[in-house]
Amino acid sequence: MRDYDRKIILEDGSEYYGFAFGSLVDRVCEIVFNTSMVGYQEIVSDPSYTYQMVVMTYPLIGNYGITDEDFESKSISLGGLVVRDYNDMPSNFRNTKSLSEFLAENDVPGIYGVDTRKITRSIRDLGSRRVLITSVETTLEDGLQIIKNTPVAHDAVPLVSCKKRWYSRTSNSKFNVVAVDCGIKLNIVRSLKIRGCNVTVVPYNTKAEEIEFMNPDGVFLSNGPGDPEDVTPVIEMVRKIKGKYPILGICLGHQIISLAYGAHTYKLKFGHRGGNHPVLNLETGKIEITSQNHSYAVDSKSIESTELQVTHINLLDKTVEGVECKKDKVFSVQYHPESAPGPQDSGYLFDKFIETMKEVKNNA
Repeated sequence: MRDYDRKIILEDGSEYYGFAFGSLVDRVCEIVFNTSMVGYQEIVSDPSYTYQMVVMTYPLIGNYGITDEDFESKSISLGGLVVRDYNDMPSNFRNTKSLSEFLAENDVPGIYGVDTRKITRSIRDLGSRRVLITSVETTLEDGLQIIKNTPVAHDAVPLVSCKKRWYSRTSNSKFNVVAVDCGIKLNIVRSLKIRGCNVTVVPYNTKAEEIEFMNPDGVFLSNGPGDPEDVTPVIEMVRKIKGKYPILGICLGHQIISLAYGAHTYKLKFGHRGGNHPVLNLETGKIEITSQNHSYAVDSKSIESTELQVTHINLLDKTVEGVECKKDKVFSVQYHPESAPGPQDSGYLFDKFIETMKEVKNNA
């Protein structure tokens, strides 16, 4: 039997032994889990996983390889990947390389052969923690010291945001949208384009005056990694432009809007990650099955003293999943209506954004 060659060490002293795939680099991350059954390529290319090591609860990963059309970002910032069974012989006719080859090219370490069910239960019971992926030769004592000596990063959004504006245009466009890139997923841009929007994607630290100079029909605030309170340039920008343009925020964008209106955020025990979270729409009474990926939530009590109203609630833990200020034509959701991969229950939110921009444009 083949000997283990890699392991992960959690900051509580627990160790899990397995086999290497992807890069062989050692790395300290925050360990989290994702409950999606499909879509590992979209997950590993999602900028919201910056500095995080993702444990996949679905056991078989790698079986359809990597395809050139399914990326969610132009660069990869995932911390690491933990899976039960890894398949290095993909059988998809669209695949251009294996998952291991892709991770190795992007310097992302992976480990397989570990008990992902046990790790997931540990995260659920004890919360997200810091973890080191390393060689089996690293001692527990040395590994814990490495974790302790590695500072917690607060530059996740500056790391993944674009450094200059870029454009994505569509034929017969009806609206011009400025999308603030805090770690934007490409399917968000696609979702806006198919609804007739020319999209200008700008860096996270773009000032309000620059956005006003572009005279957009609407402003979109993207998803992204890290603590929302670290992203002060975007919070300040939203405070200056709210009420001037329709604004839609998703995930981190939702948290930023809430902070800009005076609410507070807090870190969840283990976050929400996966494509199977039930959310109640308080306006329609309908339950949406949603795709989620976040570590922080908006404090419901703090919203009561703002101009925001809660529009959506997570049915698993009653956390806030959506807010709106109708006066300012600003609304946001914690989950991902573009959801690549699915489910597709929440695409109507993009339609609502389009209708809001149309209403403002017609009344101008």
